[in-house]
Amino acid sequence: MTDTPISVRVLDVPFHIDRPFDYLLPHGVHAKRGSLVRVPFGGGNRPRWAVVMGESTPDGSLSLKPVLSVAEEGYALSEKTLGLCSFLSERYLCTFGDAVRTVIPHLLRDGGTPRTATRVWCEATLSPEATVTLLATKGALRSEAHKKILLHLATHGRCERASLCESLGVNTQQIRALVEKGYLRLTEDEIIRNPYAELARLRDTSPIHLSRAQTVAFETLLGLYGTHKPKGALLHGVTGSGKTKIMLSMIDRVIADGRQVIMMVPEIALTPQTVAIFCSRYGERVAVIHSSLSLGERFDAWRRIARGDVDLVIGTRSAVFAPLERLGLIILDEEHEHTYKSEQDPKYHTREVAAFRAGQDDALLILASATPSFESYYKAKRGDYTLVPLTERYGGAVLPTAEVVDMRTELRTGNLSPISRTLFEGLEEVIEADEQAILFLNRRGYHASLQCKNCGSVLTCPHCSVAMTHHTGGGGRLLCHLCGHREPVPRECPTCHGTHISYIGFGTQKVEGELFSTLGEAKVLRMDADTATARADYERLLDTFRAGEANVLLGTQMVTKGHDFPRVTLVGVLLADTGMYVNDFRASERTFSLLTQVIGRAGRAGAPGRAIIQTYSPQNDVIRLAQAQDYVAFYESEIRLREELCFPPFCDIVQLTFSSPQEGRAREAADRCLARAKELTETAFSNLPLQIFGPMEAQVYKVAEQYRIRLVCKCRWNRPARELFRILLSEGWEKHRVAVSIDVNPLHT
Repeated sequence: MTDTPISVRVLDVPFHIDRPFDYLLPHGVHAKRGSLVRVPFGGGNRPRWAVVMGESTPDGSLSLKPVLSVAEEGYALSEKTLGLCSFLSERYLCTFGDAVRTVIPHLLRDGGTPRTATRVWCEATLSPEATVTLLATKGALRSEAHKKILLHLATHGRCERASLCESLGVNTQQIRALVEKGYLRLTEDEIIRNPYAELARLRDTSPIHLSRAQTVAFETLLGLYGTHKPKGALLHGVTGSGKTKIMLSMIDRVIADGRQVIMMVPEIALTPQTVAIFCSRYGERVAVIHSSLSLGERFDAWRRIARGDVDLVIGTRSAVFAPLERLGLIILDEEHEHTYKSEQDPKYHTREVAAFRAGQDDALLILASATPSFESYYKAKRGDYTLVPLTERYGGAVLPTAEVVDMRTELRTGNLSPISRTLFEGLEEVIEADEQAILFLNRRGYHASLQCKNCGSVLTCPHCSVAMTHHTGGGGRLLCHLCGHREPVPRECPTCHGTHISYIGFGTQKVEGELFSTLGEAKVLRMDADTATARADYERLLDTFRAGEANVLLGTQMVTKGHDFPRVTLVGVLLADTGMYVNDFRASERTFSLLTQVIGRAGRAGAPGRAIIQTYSPQNDVIRLAQAQDYVAFYESEIRLREELCFPPFCDIVQLTFSSPQEGRAREAADRCLARAKELTETAFSNLPLQIFGPMEAQVYKVAEQYRIRLVCKCRWNRPARELFRILLSEGWEKHRVAVSIDVNPLHT
């Protein structure tokens, strides 16, 4: 018998050498397609992890290196997982290793040693009677600790080692000595680290009652699922229309068929309430995946899913990779949310990965939103997805009335506060009626920036080209929201040394202070990245507000969507103009969606809802249509502009970013890439429609000492386009000390 030549994909290689390599699998060593193996790589034969792609027929003149070791079989990638990794690599032009590391949980990145949690039990090998006899025998045991341990076990039976050590004041060495003498045996139980286990015990299997409109929507979705073919549907329902009830009904049916479901939410702020609903209904057959879980918790969730112990996976973006083998349904709730787009390599969009997985498993993909992304709504109008509308709120509730407050008038009448008189009066009425309000401001901190009145310069981060934000606490400090740099508030301008420094703008901290000083004894909760830094913080703040222990919830985007607070009758948007005038073709879409979502938090339980939108641009069409909650009119207006200017969904935008701590290197790399692209489009890719803009500085030019230059391209992201950009990325930019990244349809352009 001889060694077997195999083809592998090495995980840690740069893009320009990311290709299959041949190795020898020694006789007697077993590995299959998808196995993780350790191989010597490069001139120094440094051990690297690789994935076996199958047997190979190498050139006989080459001397192949042998595989060093094979990881445990439990770490092997299934055919579906291999296909998913290939899709990520080909669609988003990342290395195969980056794709594998994205699909497999963090704890598997360095290979095959499972990090499981266990509980160790101590049990006497002798009967209680024999133990008593042993203890009475003179000289049999000299250690008092040993006697205490055996007597305790004879009296109480099997005990957990940790509790035994704590209660008796003994240590593991003393227990080990008794094991070596044959008086004790140790056994281990596996512990599943699941922070949501308690929710699974709160069983709620009450029947779901659908309205007539919900029943029509459910039956439409059920018909698509019943085809047993890959299908997509856009569930477009106004805020409060009861989309969750329809989702639950669909999940019930799919699980009853013996198939599995992935239910995704856009961010951790939405997870506690969603998890409570689904865990109480489906019990221990639910697994939760999101980035705020510990590594051990994520690993245990992944193992439960891989073993087939789970019917429903709930989570944020990474849940789309859950290794379910009987997948029948994928749901993206709030599918328009930007958090479904990864900003780390590979820069995938969850919606596209979900569509691929639905194709793999002949599953139904449901995209749900009150304000669908233009890409999804365009596909629904074109017939690629089935459009399932819900135009009324559930249970007879009505959409809140919305009014616009012109903040220019407030300034002219002497009100310099971030809170208009109209909003302040509305808050007083809510508090007097023992109801609740949500205030949204998409800017944290106390002041937005500091500016010198002498020279006009704004104090910026020394490592990034952005203004520092003023935060209170600890005597006050300036904080960069990009790299985290912080410094004390200066006494003089660092540019001209003038002492006349003024504060500009306001954030959630300043508004919180205003509310405390004007609303008397009313309790205000602030929820932003400063007050909610961990999963427990989110849950504590939301539970406190849901329990009615606060009158006002003030926060950034995390308070605007997905939450269902029955007592909220007032919503206030403090600065609707934020983000509307940035240099980005999606600015209007984001603003409309954000305003519509936050307005929809009011009046969801029968009591009339009211929304107050504060703006300096009251006549703007985006503000006007958001006030009317008229998504269709907004879409029809905006989509015509997109088509005229050739923006998505009528094309794809591909962004190449060149980064370097040396400004000149980044610019030179972008120039070389542009020249190479022009050469290729004039020769081998002359039939490829492509527009290239740049090189240009990124919107934020410097981040954490890295200068960033971009090329922005318009094209159709088809196979020829991907091949062109694959060639551009394979130029070996690392040799020039420049990092290059590619982003297909980026969040910001």
